[in-house]
Amino acid sequence: MARRRLGDTDAKLNGTMSKEGFREAIKIFRYVHPYRWYLYVGLFLLTISSLVFLGIINMFKDLIKVAEGKDFYGLTLNEMGLILLAVLVLQGFISYFRVTLFAHASEKGTADLRKAVYDKIITLPVNFFEKNQSGELVSRVTSDVDKLYSLFSITLVEFVRQMILLVGSIAILVYTNPKLTLIVLGTFPVVVIFAMFFGRYIRKLSKEKQKILAETNIILSESVSSIQVVKAFTNELFETLRYGKANSSVVGIALKYARGRGIFSAFIVTVLFGALCFVMWQAALMVQSGTIDAGDLFNFVAFSGVIGAAIGSLGTFYTEILGALGATERVREILEMESEVDAKTQAEPLHLKGDIEYKNIRFAYPSRKDITIFEDLSFNVRQGGKVALVGQSGSGKSTIVSLLLRFYELDGGKISVDGKNIYDYDITRFRENIAIVPQEVILFGGSIRENILYGKPDASDEEVIAAAKKANAWEFIDTFPEKLNTLVGERGVKLSGGQRQRIAIARAILKNPTILILDEATSSLDAESEKLVQEALDNLMENRTSIIIAHRLATIRDVDCIFVIEKGRIIESGTHEELSNIEDGAYSNFAKLQFNSASFEER
Repeated sequence: MARRRLGDTDAKLNGTMSKEGFREAIKIFRYVHPYRWYLYVGLFLLTISSLVFLGIINMFKDLIKVAEGKDFYGLTLNEMGLILLAVLVLQGFISYFRVTLFAHASEKGTADLRKAVYDKIITLPVNFFEKNQSGELVSRVTSDVDKLYSLFSITLVEFVRQMILLVGSIAILVYTNPKLTLIVLGTFPVVVIFAMFFGRYIRKLSKEKQKILAETNIILSESVSSIQVVKAFTNELFETLRYGKANSSVVGIALKYARGRGIFSAFIVTVLFGALCFVMWQAALMVQSGTIDAGDLFNFVAFSGVIGAAIGSLGTFYTEILGALGATERVREILEMESEVDAKTQAEPLHLKGDIEYKNIRFAYPSRKDITIFEDLSFNVRQGGKVALVGQSGSGKSTIVSLLLRFYELDGGKISVDGKNIYDYDITRFRENIAIVPQEVILFGGSIRENILYGKPDASDEEVIAAAKKANAWEFIDTFPEKLNTLVGERGVKLSGGQRQRIAIARAILKNPTILILDEATSSLDAESEKLVQEALDNLMENRTSIIIAHRLATIRDVDCIFVIEKGRIIESGTHEELSNIEDGAYSNFAKLQFNSASFEER
């Protein structure tokens, strides 16, 4: 059920990371750049720590020589033991500060990246959210960014550490025994080449895993947010099977990923450590012949083990780095999208009067360009006027207000407010003059106060209460023990439909808009709730330009003009009385469907 989203990233799954692609991928590191000094100091301590580790291993050779009775700067075994203990304590302190510094940089950098992705998503246009489901976007902000945290805090650090140990160990062995070192290094190019080849395969699997994991998140998000529908249709088993199937796909890809790494590990054990066994055999022969002593042999064995472990780890870390960079592609794709608004830029306040004109509008949804919604739509709403849009579902009523809100670009024509093209206004300041009360109100999962304040975040409690009273909401808010601090639950589930509507109206009243949009705001309410909500709406519409999408015709009898929409065209317009008197007219037919003639006239 999941749709294809976020462009055509998946088409690249089977590709390889080009130099240009790699350069683009590493741009993600700019988020740790502000904390680079933590990284620099951490890398310095990492270098010291690694060199100290090599020094400790090298001292074991001298311990053996002292134990054999050889002199080492006149030190006894006990004195050398105390030196080792002191070095180990120092190593512990260095490691602590190193880990803390890297954690600081990675935590802060990842937090900045997560916020940057969220900031970008929240400023993208509406059609982006129509193409991408919420579960996938959550996965982008969580799963993919968490992969980068592992990259920043663990993988790269260990990669650098193993490089230092590898180079340092090779340098020591070349200095002490160049002949045996050449045999060890013979395996190095083979492992590196195989790791580079294998890294491409791992990167592809990593991206596939992230994609499928995102799709499982979509299913989870959909089923939880629509739990009432799931329950009502007794589809628990269906959802369980759907999620289980998607989850099994994640396991399948993960096991495939694990098998690939297993093959690589087997290669390392067989080729690299097989070669090391051969080297050990050669070293034993040299001891037997007296070419090297036991201390040098131990030294060689120890450093050969470090080299082998470093080479094996480098291959693994290389594939993990590529895998993490692969996971950033979707994150970077979002970050590179063009925002609809700049939330950080503050333009001059805009105070509109509310004269609206639609002129020769042509429009088709970006995702359905083959289906034209409007061919040549024109009408106007005077300042402070109230108009209603009436028509069958799919006739284009909601699209008309969506275009006014600039949710979509027009294909032709012009919408003007106060004689100026709406696209010439700053979009944020323009929308500040508009409020909408939808049919299905979605409240945030905080308190009633927080939900009303969404219309004006800096409003005082007195303003909030005044707005609630005008919306006929205070009468039920005041009955709650916690009053404005009452939690409404996720999406407002703890409130009734009428209560949610009145909270939404209070929010709109607090915003004090010039233009008001009512999208079938009372169509789903019972008679008592509708009466209270309609009174609140009447208060809200006072002295405001209002566009009402109507389902219940009885609620729009007093508007200045009613536009009857059919297939994207205005087929009738006029007042309630004028349209009701058109024999066999579309509006009068709508009315007859809702009421019989006598009761309709009485209303």
